[in-house]
Amino acid sequence: MKRVEEIVEQIEALQRSDLDLWISEELISLQNDTEEEVFSDMECARIRLICTLHYELEIDAETLPVVLSLVDQLYQTRQRLLKLTAAVAAQGKPVQNAILAAIDFGSEFDKER
Repeated sequence: MKRVEEIVEQIEALQRSDLDLWISEELISLQNDTEEEVFSDMECARIRLICTLHYELEIDAETLPVVLSLVDQLYQTRQRLLKLTAAVAAQGKPVQNAILAAIDFGSEFDKER
């Protein structure tokens, strides 16, 4: 958990006005920890990502929500695939083989090449 001032100090390029804008646009969110507003570790990573996108890759403020939405969708898809992988792994070999045969990734990838 980091206070607003801490994250602004830690990320050299980060402008406080940009951070306030991202909070107001709900691209990132603060948490109330006792009497202070703080960022979780996950939100700190998201701030770093936004800084990279905005300051280094020069993605404008209007495009940031779109890019972040796509990143969020990829993350959610990854989480679902991890759960699916665990569920398949928990099945016996005959069920695993049937699932793999039904998916038939091998021939699908061969067609794309």
